[in-house]
Amino acid sequence: MAKVGVIHYNWPGFSFEELLRFAADTGYQYVELKITDVWQENDDNPERNAEQVRRKLASYGLKVSALAAGNDFLQVDEDAIRFEVERMKRICGLTRILNEEAVVRSEGGAPKESIPRARWLDALTECFRRCVDFVDETGVALAIDNHGYVTNDYTILLPLLQRLNHPLIGTNLDTMNYRWYGHDLQVCNRIYELMAPYVKHTHFKDGFGSLAEYRGAALGDGEIDLHHALKCLREVGYTGVYCAEYEGPEAAGGVGYAKCYRWLKEHV
Repeated sequence: MAKVGVIHYNWPGFSFEELLRFAADTGYQYVELKITDVWQENDDNPERNAEQVRRKLASYGLKVSALAAGNDFLQVDEDAIRFEVERMKRICGLTRILNEEAVVRSEGGAPKESIPRARWLDALTECFRRCVDFVDETGVALAIDNHGYVTNDYTILLPLLQRLNHPLIGTNLDTMNYRWYGHDLQVCNRIYELMAPYVKHTHFKDGFGSLAEYRGAALGDGEIDLHHALKCLREVGYTGVYCAEYEGPEAAGGVGYAKCYRWLKEHV
């Protein structure tokens, strides 16, 4: 049976409790959480919060698929690197509390004037390599998202994964983001093929266009070849969660997310 989830993102008017109720009532089995769902600024005991959140989800018959770290690993300053890596270590521990099979959805990082593009790959590699020991210790996979202006560039992300060459460090495949970044649809399909062996988690997302022209849509209503993405994942034996992300015009009341669930239920 396919694992179908939903991301805790872009839910206007929904409290956390209302999101969980909606997800369970709709049929979703998993929820990807934000780090702020368990670890607020100046909170000295996020581990206790993670235990409470796990129980709360269980009361709705839900499990955590991923915890979004909100990290920035595009760093070259030693103090900044140490801060980000230590923070990620604690996030891996929180993820293990939330669900034994959950992954960390990791960012790459944000572009900085102080770090030219020619140094991006080396900077990312250094930060992720420093995570290997605690990734091995906790058994928590890092799924590097193709998000923003750094890791949506597959000529950065793919070599990063190849350099790291670690069974617990892979990618979160967001089906729309490569198109948003500016790749045409044929290139997106080729990227799905290249990335499939590294996929640890997904964001199934649909829409139209790139950058300022981007418009979100419910799954199956946009221009993304979702069936090709599914084919690529099936061919490599992907057994993780198919997580819906919706950025279309029917966000209110969860209408768009209900449509996404129906598409996933029919096709996955």
